[in-house]
Order: sequence, then structure tokens, then C-alpha cells
Amino acid sequence: MHTVAGRGSTLEYLTVFPDDYEAGQPFPVIVCLHGFGADMRDLAGLAPAIDQTGYLYVCPNAPLTVPIGPGYTGRAWYEPGGNASPAAVERALAALDGLIREVWAQYQVAPGQALLLGFSQGGAMAYRYGMTRPELFSGLVVLSGALRNPDSLLAHLPPSRDQSLFIAHGTEDPLVPVEWSRDAVAFLESHGYRPTYREYPMGHEINFAVLNDLIPWIHEILPPRR
Repeated sequence: MHTVAGRGSTLEYLTVFPDDYEAGQPFPVIVCLHGFGADMRDLAGLAPAIDQTGYLYVCPNAPLTVPIGPGYTGRAWYEPGGNASPAAVERALAALDGLIREVWAQYQVAPGQALLLGFSQGGAMAYRYGMTRPELFSGLVVLSGALRNPDSLLAHLPPSRDQSLFIAHGTEDPLVPVEWSRDAVAFLESHGYRPTYREYPMGHEINFAVLNDLIPWIHEILPPRR
């Protein structure tokens, strides 16, 4: 696999190319949205674990630069915690949409041949962006994420609620309470979705137990190119 940094009109991003990639070949795409304080390199490391030959991976940089410690900065989709304004979230969604449209055109992504994965704040973005665009993503993966104010999504959800969802959370997560994922699952099920939900005895992380469940799910929902 090899990684190439790029810059779209709205966001920077990394593309992780599969082994033996040739330009013009159609590949299923996995878009990976990092969490608060990380950057586009953070989830690129998942690519070799998921599949080294069957997918094209796109890892955007969130639009905001935020301090994460003395002398260090990271990226964020919007301001942290409960301070996120609807306008800030909409700006992040618009920036992501601009990049997705460009990537889809560049790599000629066919309908249903993509999956959206997000961790933590990136998981919140995956809910907001992906659930309203099932024509782009056959499945969504939300890891240690939250769906806050879900009723605001209702007017934008599609009539058909058959999009595949994988949701995972650590029962010992000190940053995003596991109850937030439980609330999200209850909301989704009450509105016709059938998410796959898993809890793990872990903190705010993606561990091997998560990957052992997630990777087969990805291969089933979005089969790799062979």
C-alpha cells in the first residue's frame, strides 16, 4: 500500500492506495473521519488491517486547527464538547461534502460502492453526513461516537431505512459516555433502522476486539475488489 497527500477545494486529505493499484480501475472506497485533536493520518493506519488490496481509502483532514497541548495542535470538525453551534457543524458538513464530491468524480465511485467510517467526533460527522446520503454510502461505521440532538435529523432522513450501520463503544470510555451510543441505537431502532451494535470493555479507542468484529462486517456490506 502507499499513501499520497492531496488538497481538495475544501479540505486536505490522504489517499491510501491498495497494492497493485492502477489508475482508472474502479475500487470500493472507505472514507475515514478522524476524531477531535487527531488528523488525517490517524485512521489511515486502519487500512492495512481492513484489507490491503481490495479498497481505496480516503482520510480527510478536519477543517479547524485546535490546540491539544503546549506547542501542539490537532484538527477538529467543530469546537469540542457541548459548545458546537449548528452553524459550525453545517460548515464542517459542507466542507466534507465538497471533498466527497471531488473524490467521487476523480475515482469514478459507483453508487453503493462506498462506506463512511468515523471515530469519536468523526463518528458524529458520519451520522450527520452519511445517514442523509444513503445513495453515497452503503454502510456507516461509528466508533465511540455520539448522535446528539437526533430529532434534528428526522426531516432529512430517507424514506427507506435499510442503510447498514455498525456502532461500537467502550463501556469504560471517559470522553464519550457509552450511554450516548445506547441512546443513538434506541433512536435509530425507533425509526426503522437495524444497526449492529457492540460494546467492549475498553476506553476511548479502537482495539483488536473491535476490528475482529468490524472487518468481517465491512467485507460483507462492501465486498472488496478481487
